[in-house]
Formats: sequence, C-alpha cells, structure tokens
Amino acid sequence: MLFDPLTLRDVTFGNRAWVSPMCQYSAVDGVPGDWHFVHLGSRAVGGAGLVMAEASAVDAGGRISPQDTGLWNDTQQHAFARIVDFIHGQNTVAGIQLAHAGRKASTYRPWSPRRGTVPPAEGGWSTIAPTGDPFPGYAAPQAMTAADISQVRRAFAAAARRADAAGFDVVEIHAAHGYLLHEFLSPLSNSRTDAYGGGFEGRSRLLREVVDDIRQVWPGSKPLFVRFSATDWVEGGWTVEETGDLAGKLGAAGVDLVDISSGGNAASAQIPVGPGYQVPLARRVRELSGLPVAAVGLITEAAQAEGILTSVSADAVMLARAALRDPYWPRRAASELGIRLDWPPPYERGAWV
Repeated sequence: MLFDPLTLRDVTFGNRAWVSPMCQYSAVDGVPGDWHFVHLGSRAVGGAGLVMAEASAVDAGGRISPQDTGLWNDTQQHAFARIVDFIHGQNTVAGIQLAHAGRKASTYRPWSPRRGTVPPAEGGWSTIAPTGDPFPGYAAPQAMTAADISQVRRAFAAAARRADAAGFDVVEIHAAHGYLLHEFLSPLSNSRTDAYGGGFEGRSRLLREVVDDIRQVWPGSKPLFVRFSATDWVEGGWTVEETGDLAGKLGAAGVDLVDISSGGNAASAQIPVGPGYQVPLARRVRELSGLPVAAVGLITEAAQAEGILTSVSADAVMLARAALRDPYWPRRAASELGIRLDWPPPYERGAWV
C-alpha cells in the first residue's frame, strides 16, 4: 500500500510516503533560498509522493524564529515558485504548511546558544496569543483583540492565495505544536470569555473560520489539510476525542485530510516517545472523523510504514527525521518492499533493484 496512489480532489499522489514540513531556520526575511531549494528538491528526487514545505508564516509576526520562511509578500512567493517548479519536474506533489506561531513566535533557532524569546534589539518582536499567559520560558504575549483575530484570518487567506499563485498543490493549516491555532483550541492556553473561548465551539471557532476563509480562495480542485496535535498529553488539555469531533466538522467544511501529531502546548507534558507513538492517535481520529489521515512520528522503516497503512491506521505516512537522514528513503523503502520505481535518468545507475 505504501506505493499505491492516493487521489484527493483532482490531485493524485504517486505514493503514500510523504515528506513532513520541517523548519530549516535558514531563511532571510522569510524568503526561501538555495538551502530550501536543495532540501526540498532532493526529497522530490528521492521519490516522495508529497514534499511539504516547512511551516511558513502568514505574516512577519507569526514566524517561529527570525529565520523562518513566510508567504506574505511577492518576493517569498516567487522564491517558492522556483522550488515548486522543480518538485513538479520530479512528478511529485508540492505542498506548503501555513502557520502562525502565536506566543511561541520570535524565538531563537534551535542551534543558537541562547533559548527563549529573541528581544527586539536582536531582530525579535512582540507576540500575540489568545491571552497574555506566556509559554514557560518565553516572553508574555499580548492578548489578541477582535481586530487582531480578523487580521490573522485575512493573513491566512492571503497566504493561501499566494500558495496557489506559486503553484502549490496542497495547503496544510498548522493547528498543532502549541502555535496560535492550537493555543486557541486548548483550554490550557485559552481562557478567553468571548466568542473565541469557553467550550469546544468557542475554542475551535478561529480554526473553523480560517478553514472557511481559505476554502473561499483556495481552488476547489486542490486538497486542504490540517495538522493537529491530537492531544496535549496533559489532564484538562485538548483531547483526541475533541480532535476527531473537530476533524469531522472540518471535513464537512472542505478539509480533505488531517495530519496527526501531538503535544507542544504544555512544557510539563510527559510524552511516551517511541517508534510510531502517534499512530494510535491517527487511527482514532480516522475512526471518529471518517476523514483520511496521515500519521507522523518516528516512522523509520519500510515494513513499519506498510503496516501502518495495511492496519488502516492511516492513509499516508509523513516522514520527518527519517527523511532528513535519507532524502531517498522512499526509493530505498520501495526496494525493500519489492517495488520497482522509475528513477531520474541521471541516477538510474544507482537504482536499488
């Protein structure tokens, strides 16, 4: 099944081994450069059915770090278009994850010797969130006003328009890992008392509105994904049952697949990390919502990925660290499963048989 095609709307993925969006923290002013071209392009050469560009901020204040990519201006759009053209040239589907980091924005990139919030004097900025409560170790954000919420909605829609203009086939809305849309979903980070807080309906309102806004500008022929943290792994936090419920509602609103991760919104969470540790969450969301799902998280071996699909736990697998270690993971996996893939002519002499 790993090398069976999958069709969503008018887009056919040649296989179900997909490259997960992974931040490279290597952009200047939000513009993807040669590093991103080679990083994403080599995974397309490597045979993935979908190559998803990293979490790209819908406005400058939504970047996780000052070195994140974005999609809020023409320069960024044109730089991504060059990358998309190359991915398409490898018969691979091109996707991009659109994001706003909320209270976890303006932070140092992972290999910096410093941690926490980057101050304005070093290129950082003030952050926004559902409330003024900070993520532990980060600066306190500004609680969002109604005007802030409207601006974020417009920014997501504008970025989706740019993604289409750049040629992307898939947009994924990032509602996971403790970033802005997840912050609204989780009662751990959303204690608002207006229409965007309180119970499930209020906390999920912003994501539902963003989906509606994007679906109005994103072509009906192209699929729309959402990435969820299916659970906060903390008592009283966001749950897998809520994820399944909301995913079903979003399916009716035009979402075609949900990409299931977990955690990121509570520094105290005890996450049982291990091979395929999030696969049961993906399976449960699939059961509850009836939507196709992608599983992600320490999926490293061909037989493991195949088992996830044949057990009907997911409809596709997202490769993250495994794809960093081996850009040609799908080609190696095909060989291990006895599948012969077409190789780019310059690489045929190195093909696994």
